[in-house]
Amino acid sequence: MRAEIAVHVGENGRTASLYEKGKVTVYRRNNGSWSPVREKDFMLDRGLGMRETRERMREVAAFLSGCGVFVGLNVTGVPYFELEKSDLSIWEYQGRPGDFLDVILEKEEEEQLHRDSREKISIPVPEEVSGGCFRVSIKKIQEENTGITSKQALLPFIRQGGFYSLEILCSHAPPWLEAEIKGGSLAGEISRAGGGVLVTIRNRCCV
Repeated sequence: MRAEIAVHVGENGRTASLYEKGKVTVYRRNNGSWSPVREKDFMLDRGLGMRETRERMREVAAFLSGCGVFVGLNVTGVPYFELEKSDLSIWEYQGRPGDFLDVILEKEEEEQLHRDSREKISIPVPEEVSGGCFRVSIKKIQEENTGITSKQALLPFIRQGGFYSLEILCSHAPPWLEAEIKGGSLAGEISRAGGGVLVTIRNRCCV
């Protein structure tokens, strides 16, 4: 990732609230050290309406084009949402930029690696084994901490309803699915299957 981080720096050289007089300064890391590459005077007036606040924050976002991280003493409400809409990663930190820029960069890089690994894992899709009968295994996403939930894998297909039966091979029955069956919201049963659990869902229109 590009090593640039923007910080709202107050007149005392420390992170400042957006409602304090300061400068939005973009720092770039080169050869192990950080240096400012551009800056913009900035301070929000608490008397501004929502529309004006949004416009001011859009100006900041435009100034930060190419920089993916913004740091302030506190960033909440409309300013936060406007920056987030511009795909900026937002941090709240107290202190001088030189004391925390490396820490933030390291954490951002770790999060990027985590996102990349999640993108390589696809959501399991039910396969039709005979007319209207489907089967899917969610053991991998349950056992490998992939970040994909059983709801993400199963709910879209179940809600679609275009099946007679759906067999779900699990390492353990998802609590929400077990509750739906026991409560009568879904027709089906849960049984042991080899080293795991088999949950069978039936479409009510076919029961």
